[in-house]
Amino acid sequence: MNHPALEFTEVTCSFVTPDGNHYTAVRDVNLTIGDGEFVSVVGPTGCGKSTLLNMSAGLLSPSKGTVKVFGEELTGLNKRAGYMFQAEALMPWRTAIANVSAGLQFAGKPQNEVKEMAEHWLARVGLRGFEDRYPHELSGGMRKRVALAQTLIMDPDIILMDEPFSALDIQTRQLMENEVLDLWAQKKKAVLFITHDLDEAISISDRVVVMSAGPASHPIGEFVIDIARPRDVAEVRVTPRFIELHNAIWADLREEVLKGYENQRNKVKA
Repeated sequence: MNHPALEFTEVTCSFVTPDGNHYTAVRDVNLTIGDGEFVSVVGPTGCGKSTLLNMSAGLLSPSKGTVKVFGEELTGLNKRAGYMFQAEALMPWRTAIANVSAGLQFAGKPQNEVKEMAEHWLARVGLRGFEDRYPHELSGGMRKRVALAQTLIMDPDIILMDEPFSALDIQTRQLMENEVLDLWAQKKKAVLFITHDLDEAISISDRVVVMSAGPASHPIGEFVIDIARPRDVAEVRVTPRFIELHNAIWADLREEVLKGYENQRNKVKA
């Protein structure tokens, strides 16, 4: 029997905030990500998207319900997942190749094997010749490529991505999105991708999940993206089917965005 790569069953995650209040980020979430499936989650600010990702990684535990990884309940760190963060996560004192090598080195792999694999992955993300550059010597897009290679070199079965390209300009962002799609198509890993950008979500995904406004957020809609692959993220956005899907998803998302905006305003006033 083939199990989903990730499976949330009646998952609730609550915690105590620094000011002592009890906060429920997500409530009664039921969600699956199939093996080899590319799923994006969209929703307003504060809807628990990153909470879902952190529970998938094993960095947070559900207050109620279960998270399963390929049919096994997750009880610690998810060792079958690689996590690409939104914030800069490269070590500034290490070169590009040393950053990409870090995970394999910490795992005790032989140095000659590590070097060969790191060179291979830097070439795969278009950074051949930049092996000895430090992060401050690379552009924002190049640093994201290093971070991508750093994640993929570990060959995870599940890739978790938290708005990884949100800080990039639109041209570099689209290049990185196409890069991710090309690499994903070669091995078809399960991907859980968090984004605020609906265009991005539709362009790259097999399925888009819409979350309600928080607190106690939960999925309110799922849309299959039935646009043929391979895709170019810039070209696909002008097709009739993309526009049709965008309108349908935005119809569900718009009211939740307005609710989320109002919630943020009320917090500021308080």
